[in-house]
Amino acid sequence: MIHVCPLSRLEETVTRTGAQHVLSVINVATPVTLPATVRRENHLFVGFNDILAPQQGLIHPAAEHVEAMLGFISRWPRAAPLVVHCFAGISRSTASAYIAACALEPGRNEAELAQALRAASPIATPNALLVEIADAALGRQGRMSAAIAAIGRGREAMENEPFEIKLG
Repeated sequence: MIHVCPLSRLEETVTRTGAQHVLSVINVATPVTLPATVRRENHLFVGFNDILAPQQGLIHPAAEHVEAMLGFISRWPRAAPLVVHCFAGISRSTASAYIAACALEPGRNEAELAQALRAASPIATPNALLVEIADAALGRQGRMSAAIAAIGRGREAMENEPFEIKLG
């Protein structure tokens, strides 16, 4: 099970789910306080801005970010849930959870996973650049990007509600 939440609900989500692994995808300078139950080696902080193209003074999603995430995801033992968060729980974290599901279930249809994401969160608007980079890294030949484009932009919100993505 993968749980997605905003930073403001991180401790609550980890406590409620019993998660032992946390993936933080958030701006470099944003402080993240891990719940005491999460060991440092079970946390990955990937710092970049929520942008869709390079911009002066900002860090855009890049291949090294996706590689780090995929490595962390592949080491997650799945005995307890994984929590993925960004600042608002809308874009970077939803893209990362979708990427994790695609990586962990390589035979599962990308559109099915994207529809499950939309059903779980009407607010989710996965970062398209992050998905595009992962699509190439996972050899999904554009299907991940097409599936995310097909679900469209989520409902406008300042912050998402925590939600989960079930793995097969």
